[in-house]
Amino acid sequence: MYDLSRDEGWVSVGIDHDTASFAVNAIRSWWKTMGRPVYGGTSHLLITADAGGSNGPRVRLWKSELQQFANRTGLTITVCHYPPGTSKWNKIEHRLFSHIAMNWRGKPLVSLAAIVSLIGSTTTDTSLRVRSEIDKRPYPKGVTVTDEQMARVNISPHEFHGDWNYTIRPTAPP
Repeated sequence: MYDLSRDEGWVSVGIDHDTASFAVNAIRSWWKTMGRPVYGGTSHLLITADAGGSNGPRVRLWKSELQQFANRTGLTITVCHYPPGTSKWNKIEHRLFSHIAMNWRGKPLVSLAAIVSLIGSTTTDTSLRVRSEIDKRPYPKGVTVTDEQMARVNISPHEFHGDWNYTIRPTAPP
């Protein structure tokens, strides 16, 4: 996660598969550790995401997991996906990942603890701060979201490219 307004990053380092469950748990961890303390009074969260991988716009598990997160927190979640092939416009690439890569360049990544420490010690002259943690949870591949489960996702596609831009509202009190 990268918070543009605060110039802060959060990186979950997983040891299992990169699934939608892992991606949403990273958001959940960020919210618990960094987001809620600062934005606790908000009712809405905006997520910009790439169009591929575990958080892609076609990934049913991504939307189902976001629904569970929305239900637990009471947050309305708006997701705007970058179109395929446009990740170069994603601020996280230039304002977070590039600095992490420069910070650990030439250093041996010999353990998870070393990786997390190097990510967490990343800073810039513009006051970028990064926190990182190891996520040791298992994330099995091939989890299927049924049509019935998808029907319970309270999703509203936006008028402009509703397949890439949508809002998920809580269906239960937090």
